[in-house]
Amino acid sequence: MKSIRGIEGEIIVVDNNSVDGSCKMVQDKFPGVTLIENKKNTGFSFANNQAIRVSKGEYVLLLNPDTVVEEDTFTKIIQFMDERLDAGGLGVKMIDGKARFLPESKRGLPTPLVAFYKIFGFSKLFPGSKTFGKYHLGYLNKDEIHEVDVLSGAFMLLRKSVLDTIGLLDESFFMYGEDIDISYRITKAGYKNYYFPKTTIIHYKGESTKKGSVNYVLLFYNAMIIFANKHFSKQNAKLFSFLINSAVYFRASLALTTRFIKTILLPLLDALLIFAGYYFIKPYWESYKFSGEGTYPPEYLKFVVPSYILIWLISIFFAGGYDKPVKIYKIIKGILAGTFIILVIYSLLSEEFRFSRALILIGTAWVFIFILLLRLILHVIKFRGYQLGISKKKRVLIVGFEDEANRIGTFLKHTEENPMIVGYVCPESSSNRLNFIGSIDQINEIIRINTIDEIIFCAKDISARHIIGNMLDLTGWVDYKIASPDSFSVIGSNSINTAGDLYTINLNSVTKVSNRRNKRLLDVLLSLVFLFFSPVLIFIVHNKAGLYRNIFSVLAGFVTWVGYCRGDGINTYELPKIKNGILNPLDVIKSKEISVDASEKINMNYAKDYRLLNDMNIILKSIKNIGR
Repeated sequence: MKSIRGIEGEIIVVDNNSVDGSCKMVQDKFPGVTLIENKKNTGFSFANNQAIRVSKGEYVLLLNPDTVVEEDTFTKIIQFMDERLDAGGLGVKMIDGKARFLPESKRGLPTPLVAFYKIFGFSKLFPGSKTFGKYHLGYLNKDEIHEVDVLSGAFMLLRKSVLDTIGLLDESFFMYGEDIDISYRITKAGYKNYYFPKTTIIHYKGESTKKGSVNYVLLFYNAMIIFANKHFSKQNAKLFSFLINSAVYFRASLALTTRFIKTILLPLLDALLIFAGYYFIKPYWESYKFSGEGTYPPEYLKFVVPSYILIWLISIFFAGGYDKPVKIYKIIKGILAGTFIILVIYSLLSEEFRFSRALILIGTAWVFIFILLLRLILHVIKFRGYQLGISKKKRVLIVGFEDEANRIGTFLKHTEENPMIVGYVCPESSSNRLNFIGSIDQINEIIRINTIDEIIFCAKDISARHIIGNMLDLTGWVDYKIASPDSFSVIGSNSINTAGDLYTINLNSVTKVSNRRNKRLLDVLLSLVFLFFSPVLIFIVHNKAGLYRNIFSVLAGFVTWVGYCRGDGINTYELPKIKNGILNPLDVIKSKEISVDASEKINMNYAKDYRLLNDMNIILKSIKNIGR
């Protein structure tokens, strides 16, 4: 909005059937924006074409919603395009949330040979090579203007008259590849694409699909095949398709294998440790207790011990013992819960299946010692992703004038993370005010002396251009976030492959990893219970058919048993995102006349102070409505 001031322009937002209330947010906060609401996810090309068709400007800018532009970005790019009549399209210098340059800001055409170098890693090994580095044009200076083959769809300025000549985005590309296709069509029509680094934008998340996922591999390389079949000769297209299909199988297999190994490695090591313990402990116990081996049948190690191991591993998992970073207290909680479950099951078994309570307790001691020892070893050797989560508050600087800096500081103190606010920095070059520990010109020294982990810029007091400029000057030192004026959140991201980090005011409780996992476990267990007792429940529940539909919908993960109150005028877009619920907290309130404001407060309290017992209470008191 700031960047478009003084420019005759319009902003068009296309929503692809989101369910988080973002359309309502746009209508409320940005009434001057043209909003197009789609009832299904139509894909990137289709949605952008909808906006292009209703646009009236001489230029069209395709811009991702996860970007921050400088105040003079549009002025600069329009001036450049006005001066270069041969320019059909333009892209700019992009950085991620940690101020690292994004190589996709400038790209070459993915010919079969260029694709081969990219697919098999040569372009990554030799980024500055004119032979191997053509995909991202790594040999071109990132701070100079260049003609390039391909622009990024995250920020792509297009001349409308050129679009009238070459046509709009090709809608056969659902996601990925459409920017390559239209860039190529621009150059084929005799126009040029320019990389313009005289303005810089932040591109936070970067992709809708994480680049290591199988889904990304399939979508991206399928788009490459569509492009090859459309633009390359038959022979080259076949060669390209062969390379791409080979890459798909290779990368998909690698992604699946890597994900599987990462997921299973620690539980597998735990299982082997526990089994090894019982393998050595059993004969010693038999020798000590019964003066010889053979007291316990072979089935003990084959079936009983693996059952113990499975119970311990599941208990550790649901206690959060496999979350990262590793938390020792969660592992201890999981082991104790597992031991309790094993002892309860043991007490319910018939005498012939009760082998030894002592071995269970000895095994528990072994599990405690050696699983914790394994975590300590992994932490000491700095094994990636398995470090202990030592509680250390982030040391944060806030850059802004007193009123806004105090507002953000107060806000952060009420968040779950509650970082340590080292001090406030004045956004002006010099300041004699007592409340500041220094000015923006001294920020490097402030960071060094105070060992700062993170800087939060107040967008109300410092322009996006100055924020980005400071980020570029401080590259690699700290993490960065931006606080929007009058916002209830502070967002940022340290990598193009991660979603934005988020500070919210104690509203993360319901979406904590442990709470999300426990909520899902409760959903599954209750669904199974409801299914088992459905012959009785059908006489209680109002909607009989809806009961079975909801049971299977919850089991499939489409909905949850308890969610937010929803209805006309009720905003949920500033709350943590959870699935739609069959029931909601209003179901336990007898009064039928609940205001929108009261409903929103109830939702906030549900999100902020989430407890499984709250869900149980709502379900038990509203059991008649579970077929809703």
